[in-house]
Amino acid sequence: MDVVTRLVAEKPVVIFSKSSCSCMSHSIKSLIGGFGANPAVYDVGGIPNGRQIERALSEMGCQLPAVFIGQTFIGGTREVMSLNLRSELVPLLKRAGAIFL
Repeated sequence: MDVVTRLVAEKPVVIFSKSSCSCMSHSIKSLIGGFGANPAVYDVGGIPNGRQIERALSEMGCQLPAVFIGQTFIGGTREVMSLNLRSELVPLLKRAGAIFL
């Protein structure tokens, strides 16, 4: 869990994904990037400590893709899309320092 905490603390927006969910991860990254944010994306299948990270995320109750904004677990694709539809995503990105509008 320390690895996840450290990675999440490095950027305002962090997305953990796996190649099996790359389409959904790409959609989230495109949505967030469309507002001017630059999320850090970690493919747990392609990094050396990926299994450890995936296990830690699972212990936290996170499924992939897992999105963190401002060091807080937001959820996956459904939750991020819902935030956007309710016009709550941009204010959240602003508070996290991910965008400056």
